[in-house]
Amino acid sequence: MKSTVAGLSKLYSHRMRLGLMGILVVNDWVDFVTLREALKLTDGSLAGHIKALDKAGQIETEKRFVDDKPRTSYRATEAGRRAFEQHLGELEDFLKLIHN
Repeated sequence: MKSTVAGLSKLYSHRMRLGLMGILVVNDWVDFVTLREALKLTDGSLAGHIKALDKAGQIETEKRFVDDKPRTSYRATEAGRRAFEQHLGELEDFLKLIHN
């Protein structure tokens, strides 16, 4: 049987975007600093991955002030959750093909 990666989303091909979405689909709102520390990324790198996911409609942003300091938080959109779950399903199917 020939294996394929045709169903995998290119959006999640970068391991940091995969990790970022993994965090966001199991949490409600997660702030920028928490994401940066969890993924061990620079501000610029994280911002780039967030921008790509936001542009694709996978995440939404909330900006507010906490103790007079700006805090930006993110969460997966419903469409983002579905797309990510589909990607994981395709990845599982692919892994089953190559391990048989």
